[in-house]
Amino acid sequence: MAYLLGVVLFALAILVSVSLHEAGHMLTAKAFGMKVTRYFVGFGPTLWSFRRGETEYGVKGIPLGGFCKIVGMTPQDDDVDPADEHRAMWRYPVWKRTIVMSAGSITHFALALVATWIIAVSAGLPNPDFPSTDAEMRQEPAVIGLADCVVPGSTLRACAAGDPASPAAQANLRDGDRITSLNGTPINNYGDLLVALRATKPGDTATIGYVRDGQPATTQAVLAETQRPPLDDPEGQVGPVAALGVGLQFTTPTRVEYGPLEAFGATGRFTGDMAVGTYEAMKRIPQKVPALWTAITGGERDVDTPISVVGASRLGGEAVENNAWLVFFMLFVSLNFFIGVFNLLPLLPLDGGHIAIAWFERARSWVYARLRRPDPGRVDYLKLMPITYAVILIGGVFTLLTITADVVNPITLFSR
Repeated sequence: MAYLLGVVLFALAILVSVSLHEAGHMLTAKAFGMKVTRYFVGFGPTLWSFRRGETEYGVKGIPLGGFCKIVGMTPQDDDVDPADEHRAMWRYPVWKRTIVMSAGSITHFALALVATWIIAVSAGLPNPDFPSTDAEMRQEPAVIGLADCVVPGSTLRACAAGDPASPAAQANLRDGDRITSLNGTPINNYGDLLVALRATKPGDTATIGYVRDGQPATTQAVLAETQRPPLDDPEGQVGPVAALGVGLQFTTPTRVEYGPLEAFGATGRFTGDMAVGTYEAMKRIPQKVPALWTAITGGERDVDTPISVVGASRLGGEAVENNAWLVFFMLFVSLNFFIGVFNLLPLLPLDGGHIAIAWFERARSWVYARLRRPDPGRVDYLKLMPITYAVILIGGVFTLLTITADVVNPITLFSR
């Protein structure tokens, strides 16, 4: 029940975000004097509507977005009443049209920023000093977390029957112990521990110095065997190495809470990191199409593949089911930011395509004026329809792929 509630709540949050996106277009258009004839939440048959002034507001039967109708978005619109010609959107200065067309994405960014600030002061944002690379992790103190077993092969998987027990657990080491020496070799950080273990052999008995609750102690463990590549060449040939059956337990906090004023700076830094991450993720989208097809046809789902609104809602359901509300709201933040960026891509029919054309017209007119040539006028959108249809087709196919993958082989964050 909690899972279904989470799915519905996240889907509702997305619907509200998209509705506010369209409201951003509508309110800025009205502020500049453009005529907005319709504002609806959803698509399909009208369930309920009312008229206020010159605009009809309402709700339609398919809750998959929303729209607003601004009169005369392009010179080729043929449904403009002669009395409204002076209010047609395409007649307004390019900067006003830019504000109107970008207002939707700005709304998504505003939602993401406000939610991020609230998270920063209430639950904390990811610690920017938390180790994120192998080199940084190896500089962490050798505070250990016990594994349940040692997996003999090089494949990361859950423990199975027959896997050797963790030597560290058999030696009565505990989570949170800090290793200080191995066979007399001082251990200053986790990297030192890895190097010292590689200097031993599977089956050797290792003498381990450690600190627990501030008290030093020693123990002995018979090292197990696993398969790993060389430390200095992660892509190198895998070979047998000694294993203690431990992992790194981070002492650096994963999240940092901020005061109301500090949270503004933290929100800005987090948003900057998210912008870089979004850019990198969008660059990888074409590379992930084969992985989506693999997931649909029975292969393992790559957690780095794109997800649809369906997949995001399912993750939201998992978050609520596991009482992980922070995950729920972080999903909301990242999705809004991604939609805001994606919608500004200079491709029709996205808002960014309309903005790009508006500024192209402005630049072209400026160049022609300097050359003392007649203004070439507006871009003919009808000539761009083949490109627009191609973008819609590609986007539709990609959306269908992600939705199908999210239905038949979804990404999961929690064990159910």
